[in-house]
Amino acid sequence: MAANTSAWDFTVPDLVSARAAETPDAVAVVAGTDRITYRDLDRRANRLAHHLRGAGVGPDDVVGLCLNRSIELVVGALGIHKAGAAYLALDPGAPHERLAFMLRDAQVRILVTEPRLAGAWPAEAIMVMALDRAAASLASGNVNPPMGRPTSRNLAYVIYTSGSTGLPKGVPITHDSLMNLVLWHQRAFTVTRSDRATQIACPAFDAAVWELWPYLTAGASVYVPEEEVRQDLGALRDWLVAEGITISFLPTPMAELAMTLAWPKDSAFRLLLTGGDRLHRYPPPGLPFTVINNYGPTETTVVATSGPVPPVADGVPPPLPAIGGPIAGVRAYVLDEDGQPVPTGMLGELYIGGRGVSAGYLNRPELTAERFTDDPFDGVPGARMYRTGDLVRARADGDLEFVGRTDGQVKIRGYRIELGEVEAALGSHPEVALAAVVAREDHPGDKRLLGYVVAATSSPPTPEALRDFVAARLPEYMIPSSIMLLPALPLTPNGKVDREALPVMAARASSDDAAAPRTLIEARLAEIVALLLQVDRVDLHENFFLLGGHSLLGAQLLSRVREAFGVELPLRLLFDVPTVAGLTAEIEARLLAGLEAMSDAEAERLLA
Repeated sequence: MAANTSAWDFTVPDLVSARAAETPDAVAVVAGTDRITYRDLDRRANRLAHHLRGAGVGPDDVVGLCLNRSIELVVGALGIHKAGAAYLALDPGAPHERLAFMLRDAQVRILVTEPRLAGAWPAEAIMVMALDRAAASLASGNVNPPMGRPTSRNLAYVIYTSGSTGLPKGVPITHDSLMNLVLWHQRAFTVTRSDRATQIACPAFDAAVWELWPYLTAGASVYVPEEEVRQDLGALRDWLVAEGITISFLPTPMAELAMTLAWPKDSAFRLLLTGGDRLHRYPPPGLPFTVINNYGPTETTVVATSGPVPPVADGVPPPLPAIGGPIAGVRAYVLDEDGQPVPTGMLGELYIGGRGVSAGYLNRPELTAERFTDDPFDGVPGARMYRTGDLVRARADGDLEFVGRTDGQVKIRGYRIELGEVEAALGSHPEVALAAVVAREDHPGDKRLLGYVVAATSSPPTPEALRDFVAARLPEYMIPSSIMLLPALPLTPNGKVDREALPVMAARASSDDAAAPRTLIEARLAEIVALLLQVDRVDLHENFFLLGGHSLLGAQLLSRVREAFGVELPLRLLFDVPTVAGLTAEIEARLLAGLEAMSDAEAERLLA
């Protein structure tokens, strides 16, 4: 940096370019057997930036970025930054209807994606750039940075979150806010060029922002695990150790499970960062790394509060782990209904101020006015704060304790979900008159969505049909585990749905007349599934996901299948055959194939 400038005069693309100039041959990103140096990352991003500029992209334009976790994802995001624009991160696995809405809402004209997704978008409405197909033209492009550069006031990225109106809402974040996150992170966790971090979160989840830029602006390396490794916690632990990872983010449910695993004492792993949901577990004594709990809505640039979670021995029942205190550049206020600070230990709503606060929602002026307000405690004209809707209390040590919500928003496996959006999806079915959705937590840390529906016709749809209908419109984490048909929804005296009066419905069902296992493999597999879903028994033909399963539990199921039967099943198979009977057939087929591949002598020894 020049002598008369500070870190605040620079943006993410500036700092990545500086690292490329200082250590051009250092490894920037590793994904499987592929890796890219800082020199090549910078050059490829510059070529993409020139290509985007030639297509008319400029400051504060929003460019779609629909790629899986990969080197190309990083090149795409950095190239969009270098073009002066903001990237809109999209989940390739999300329903097309939802993705199309986001592109329209953010007024995206260009989408950077991969060939298999390129044909999914209407060519007349959007220019689609498939990186692989454009490789030839990009390879001969200008490797120098484009003229001009984004400033701290320009947009850096846009993330969409669940919306209470039934539609997702876009949150634009500036480079100034992103740099506040980057600089705090580097100081708080002493990030150096020798660090190896991970990119594990879905690209459309704002944690992915946090997994990339604090490290790539410091000259560290970012490692991307294969999908099968990412979904299998035991395999992920082994991968973290084998790759010499020093810092990794894991969503709260995965982090809680990771704390229960055995870890080698001599691994390089030093920091486990978690957040996105309420943490229910303290790390046990003896873990070779420190656990850091983090909290932050998308509207406040990923992280607003942070703090270490001390080890606690079994049998000691302290209060739930805190969410720490405000990070550098951020202010946290605990206020009452009149907007006044409450005393330490008293319950209040959390408001966030400071450099991380977004200017508001894209194309949602009414919602922006409701959630973003003037900050009367800052003293700087024009300062804003965000009303989180989260109930917290300040502890005597200054850390904040998360207590709950003030509205209809919930968190499921780290994702913020507006119940109204799920209700709107259910209610859009032509044979549904009314719908209500609640979140239920039968077991600590295992929250489920439950749907209640009133039919509009005398031939109501089945719960399975409704679930399939919603699955075409919402991501997997927003699909209710169970759906119940009711003759009417209970109402309060003022005509609102009385959620407390909705009939009790188990998030997981088990049947007394469940089809009994017919083979030893079916019996063992049914036992594994029942233990995971915490039910007494499982019908051989019952859908794993309709019983309350989800992708994280699915990964655990397949890990236990590997331990029990020595058979490796991909997670995608569980979505194709989500029953004990179906999975048993797959296990038996693989075991038989293994036997057939053995010599007669080997098979005889195995069967003896």
